[in-house]
Amino acid sequence: MSGCSWTRPDDGPVLPSAPAGDERLEQRFSAARGRIVDFWTAVPAGHGDGRGLPVCLVLHGGSKRPADFSALGLGRFLTDAVRRGAPPFVLAGATGDRLAWRPRGGDDPQWMVRQELPAWCAERGFDTGRLAAWGWSMGGSGSLLLASTFPGLVRSVAAFSPAVTPGDAVFDGLERIGRTPVGLWCGKGDDLYGNVRELWATLPVPPRAGGFGPGEHNFGYWSTLIPEAFDFLAESLR
Repeated sequence: MSGCSWTRPDDGPVLPSAPAGDERLEQRFSAARGRIVDFWTAVPAGHGDGRGLPVCLVLHGGSKRPADFSALGLGRFLTDAVRRGAPPFVLAGATGDRLAWRPRGGDDPQWMVRQELPAWCAERGFDTGRLAAWGWSMGGSGSLLLASTFPGLVRSVAAFSPAVTPGDAVFDGLERIGRTPVGLWCGKGDDLYGNVRELWATLPVPPRAGGFGPGEHNFGYWSTLIPEAFDFLAESLR
């Protein structure tokens, strides 16, 4: 991370000094969810509207929404990754459920991410033939579920402190993830630490990136992981 400065406002995310590029928050109707949702995208600075760039699908945790992504500095982290040498890509996310990225009644946020979110990205000219997925907490487990439910959809998946329990749908679906590269991170002060350690040990192929360090279940910790995670995701999207 040489050559850039970092700030931590109000004990929140550790933010890079790089600027955000083309960042948009729009509203779209999701047939899968039966409602209007926010559709957020970020393009690294210097890459215009992002036309032709591959996409990392962003799955949020239970306490954040796409309207929060700008304040979390996700667009700035994206520019920082590219300035450090990562191949450019786009971030794209939409409003999921507050409890899980799984079907519940007539509400299917997982299908929205599988079908509608890539379609909205294609309308913007992004390359949806090259997809990755990244999420934290509930979104971390959701990104792993996405990869196992639709094998081959994403080229890689990164999960921060995924909300998992041994024997749940994520653990049950690990074999279907196959050889999809996985990045897995969790803080040792996180209540989920033991479960995520077991997830790491249960993966059919060891994670390509990730690890465990001092940290809790918050963006003060997760933001320190984003540079490594974005480098990992970018490599798979070449």
